[in-house]
Amino acid sequence: MEVLTFESIPREILDGIQVVHEHVFEGDRLKESKLDNKKGFLAFVSMEGSVVTGFKLGYEVEEGIFYSWLGGVHPAYQNRGIASILMKAQHEECKKRGYQRVRTYSRNERKTMLMLNIKHGFDVLETFIDAKGRHKIVLEKNLNND
Repeated sequence: MEVLTFESIPREILDGIQVVHEHVFEGDRLKESKLDNKKGFLAFVSMEGSVVTGFKLGYEVEEGIFYSWLGGVHPAYQNRGIASILMKAQHEECKKRGYQRVRTYSRNERKTMLMLNIKHGFDVLETFIDAKGRHKIVLEKNLNND
């Protein structure tokens, strides 16, 4: 397995990300328009040969803070540590680029992701109910503590 980093995602890689996204997020397709015009956009993609096995997307939300927005691992490749590898790659690159913190949102029903974030040094900052009535958990990690 290898991890590739992109500031702009090539079409064939984006197609692979879509496949993973549909499996992880109940058949939903990633709205590609959400990838446009994001300051500091970074994509981390795990590959097995020419197959996208997982991804982690994010961008700068404010000076010094990187937002880890979206990610997932194809069910056929889960439980191999891929999500942790992608997270570590993201945090290392963010640190190199001068970010001090990484922020993410999670939901209580996505316990695997919530536990992964906590395992990798995220702290819970707050919770809120979003516009769709979903309970969200805001987490943040100080990269200077690594």
